[in-house]
Amino acid sequence: MPGRLGSLLPFLIVSSALLGCDSGSSFKDPKPKPVVSAPGPADKDAPEEFTTTESGLKYRIRRKSDGKKPSPENIIKVNYRGWLDDGTIFDTTYGTGGTPNSFGVSHVVKGFTEGIQLIGEGGMIELEIPYELGYGTIGSAPTIPPKASLHFLVELIEVSDPPISAPVQTPHMHGPATPGEVDADAPEEFTTTPSGLKYRIRRKSDGKKPTMASTVTVHYRGWLDDGKEFDASYPRGETTEFALAGVIKGWTEGLQLIGTGGMIELDIPPELGYGSTGTSGIPPNSRLHFIVELINVK
Repeated sequence: MPGRLGSLLPFLIVSSALLGCDSGSSFKDPKPKPVVSAPGPADKDAPEEFTTTESGLKYRIRRKSDGKKPSPENIIKVNYRGWLDDGTIFDTTYGTGGTPNSFGVSHVVKGFTEGIQLIGEGGMIELEIPYELGYGTIGSAPTIPPKASLHFLVELIEVSDPPISAPVQTPHMHGPATPGEVDADAPEEFTTTPSGLKYRIRRKSDGKKPTMASTVTVHYRGWLDDGKEFDASYPRGETTEFALAGVIKGWTEGLQLIGTGGMIELDIPPELGYGSTGTSGIPPNSRLHFIVELINVK
């Protein structure tokens, strides 16, 4: 998920209620369940007290696992629920058709990046993320206020290595290995919005356009000014779904400019991306470049 969780990428349940779940849930069950409506069970001896790291992140491991732990370079597949101090849920994968979310470990808020590395595949962790490790003093309108602490319950389903290069497309893949066709009359010049975002629409579409409240499904590729690719869904052969209000500001603004089936190229200045801090794999004050194809809006 490029950017913030949300993102990926947004709602009243207290922490204790999140752990009252179906004891039959299992990540290793070869028979896929049609809907994952709630988190799986916590360990009977799971600690009730939180541990605080040097950064200020608070966590408690709700289900231990000896499975593979992720590193900042890995791609992870997770189910999660995120809520604010007042219990308002701002993002969740549960109850949305049972579809987990996949994204780079280093491409979400810092508290999530740090916390998810504390558990292995099959594990579950609860995170309490201070605003300094989340959306900072600005927040992420309209769902996350300024200086908001973020709470997450996360189940780590799978850890995979980042792609080395785009593979040859095979029948089991969910999408193309490379971006689709560009309109013959697509503009070469970029348009600049009042926020400073630059964009050019590579493929027009009369399909449904998303709003801030939408959840979108996309294929994308992201690179830096020097051409170095830092994230892409194409080599994985799988689209990514996230709440539009839960990603970096440049994405939130840019994706609202095209409809389902469209493709857009974004040139995002640092203030609409990762700012003066940067993130793992993305230096401070970096401009971000993306090609994005909008697959679905809901």
